[in-house]
Amino acid sequence: MTTVAIEQAQENLSSLIDDMVSGEHVVITRNQIPIAELIPVARPHIKPVFGSAKGMMAISEDFDAPLEDFQGREEAVGHWRSSHEQEYDTH
Repeated sequence: MTTVAIEQAQENLSSLIDDMVSGEHVVITRNQIPIAELIPVARPHIKPVFGSAKGMMAISEDFDAPLEDFQGREEAVGHWRSSHEQEYDTH
């Protein structure tokens, strides 16, 4: 925490603002009594607009095709699924 007298704050305001923006807590005093704090302004929360990314992304035609890394493992996955079917049955 940085504490400065009002006279120092007037002379070094730009530097104190830089400190505050980087996370420093800045307190200004008069006659050694705290009278003000420098705090960052809250930035407004911007809500995303539905569809604003339209046309910015593309999914390839084969995005759900089997991956080469898993060739030959389909049998193991099928065996695991059948042995755990009851645990994940949502019906």
